[in-house]
Amino acid sequence: MRSVLLVEDDIFDTMTAEKSFAKFNVPHQLHTAFNGEEALDLLLGRNGAEALRPLPEVILLDLNMPRMNGIEFLTELRGNPEFHHIPVFITTTSSMEEDRADATTLGVSGYILKPLDFETGNDLSDSLSLLEKLLK
Repeated sequence: MRSVLLVEDDIFDTMTAEKSFAKFNVPHQLHTAFNGEEALDLLLGRNGAEALRPLPEVILLDLNMPRMNGIEFLTELRGNPEFHHIPVFITTTSSMEEDRADATTLGVSGYILKPLDFETGNDLSDSLSLLEKLLK
């Protein structure tokens, strides 16, 4: 079973992601964090959170969140050698080229416009790439 960390502040987007996984029978354990700070707590096992082990095989990351946004989280993640290898897919409503450029500079595996939908999303190739990684 695959381990996925979803960093998302919108409960409806979280539910949509879960439904998309279920629709395609992607075996996974979904861990969720409300913002980048909570996600780091889960990865590092700090502030009372138990560290996620094994590490998630994929991180789905929203950009616009309170406390620590997606770019700030991604900067911290890529700066830690223990987590540098984890594929990250941005899932966002932002179609701003600056956001995409910032994320690309930080080594994301894909940039998917919400809602996350493996079948009809605007960034279908990134959605299918994500699905392929989860099915391996």
